Amino acid sequence: MSLNRKEKAVVIEEVAAQVAKAQSIIIAEYRGLDVASATVLRKTARESGVYLRVLKNTLVRRAVAGTPFEELSAQLTGPLIYAISSDPVSAAKVLAGFAKTNDKLAIQGGALPNSLLSQDGVKALATMPSREELLSKLLGTMQAPITQFVRTLNEVPTKFVRGLAAVRDQKEAA
Repeated sequence: MSLNRKEKAVVIEEVAAQVAKAQSIIIAEYRGLDVASATVLRKTARESGVYLRVLKNTLVRRAVAGTPFEELSAQLTGPLIYAISSDPVSAAKVLAGFAKTNDKLAIQGGALPNSLLSQDGVKALATMPSREELLSKLLGTMQAPITQFVRTLNEVPTKFVRGLAAVRDQKEAA
């Protein structure tokens, strides 16, 4: 079913709003993907905070015009599903993870602001840790010296108490 001009303008606005806050756009060909698999993919994307939608390529070209993702226009051919994410890694993780279990979904490429990604680039991006994982590792690294310092400070009175207990036990035994 084709869209009229007003409906197309609404779709372009919606996609442009998503692109404005995006850090990555990943595209994949979904030819032959059945409805049940597409539903699972959409659910996974929703849980990961990824905007996932099948769109007409001409509408996406208009939505990305004048944005840092404008270079992506050259890759927009065939039936594509678009994953747009504010986290640079999550869209690639969702599509690459799904493509491992379902051979009907073929990753075509993607883009980060002002740079294009090939299929291999998207797969490499998918193997990177997410923002939350990196922040937790950073926090653990920052806490490690403080934790060690506190353990060292606590060891002095602990050794003193153990020494007193050993002297007491020795005197009781004698």
